Amino acid sequence: MPKPLCVYIGDDLAHYGFGEGHPFGPDRLGAFWQHACAAGLDRQVRQCTPVSVDRAVIERFHTKAYVERVIRQSATGEGYLDGGDTPAVQGIYESACYVVGSVLDAIERITGQEYRGEQCRQAFVPIAGLHHARRDSAAGFCVFNDCGIAIETLRTQHGLQRIAYVDIDAHHGDGVFYSFEDDPDLIFADLHEDGRYLYPGTGRETETGRGAAQGTKLNIPMPPEAGDDAFYTAWGRVEAFIDEQRPEFILFQCGADSIAGDPITHLRYSPAAHSHAAQRLLRLAERHCQGRLLAMGGGGYNRGNLALAWTAVVQALLA
Repeated sequence: MPKPLCVYIGDDLAHYGFGEGHPFGPDRLGAFWQHACAAGLDRQVRQCTPVSVDRAVIERFHTKAYVERVIRQSATGEGYLDGGDTPAVQGIYESACYVVGSVLDAIERITGQEYRGEQCRQAFVPIAGLHHARRDSAAGFCVFNDCGIAIETLRTQHGLQRIAYVDIDAHHGDGVFYSFEDDPDLIFADLHEDGRYLYPGTGRETETGRGAAQGTKLNIPMPPEAGDDAFYTAWGRVEAFIDEQRPEFILFQCGADSIAGDPITHLRYSPAAHSHAAQRLLRLAERHCQGRLLAMGGGGYNRGNLALAWTAVVQALLA
């Protein structure tokens, strides 16, 4: 029997957020899944239950002092975990552990190494791809950087070194980029709105890696109002870059805040861009990685947009 595509659905994952009315609220997963079910995807994918992790796993990427701070402020629900974007709401530590745990469970199912449950060929974790958090701090609604933890885990637990991280979220994946800027085995490709117009203000085209990693990073800043035609042109560069690098595993951050109509960004893609990226990355994964591809939902603050974009990604991975 062929392995299924796994999608992680459940309240423990949905709860990651900062309250009703916040751009990153707890209703995001439900908005996606309602639309996905209407499209019949609930009958085509394996629904997987969210999984948590303990702090030792979080500390594969984050500092012990920072994790202790998150635990402490999560208990009180007071203050911010960064300069003012990421509130320390009560229970955010536990919710963030479910984000990380679900991503790592997906990796276990995809790699199949000593996994005792059902394996999968690819996976999608809607509430994941928290790409702004640094090793010692939160940033931009991101408490723990599940992408960074995934990279460290793929290496230490699964023996895979050449990891490709591909990001089409409107915001630059700075927490991943700067944490691995000098790592020649982390292949980084990021299409994002030009940092002169949008948080976090980073990701210049000249940022291509440091030292031995020079040339292993690709940043493509897009002008405000860029649409699908501009995306497809830029995507050709991403695809050729990843193909040349021949990774062993692909992580895909498919943030939906690059879709036209997002309330806090200025790009104007349609969900067809996300479908195209997923289709093409799947081909690259089959060519280089034995099909090993994990997609993470990332940003997206217009609920209708994220429902359409993430559903398009799942449909592309099923094709």
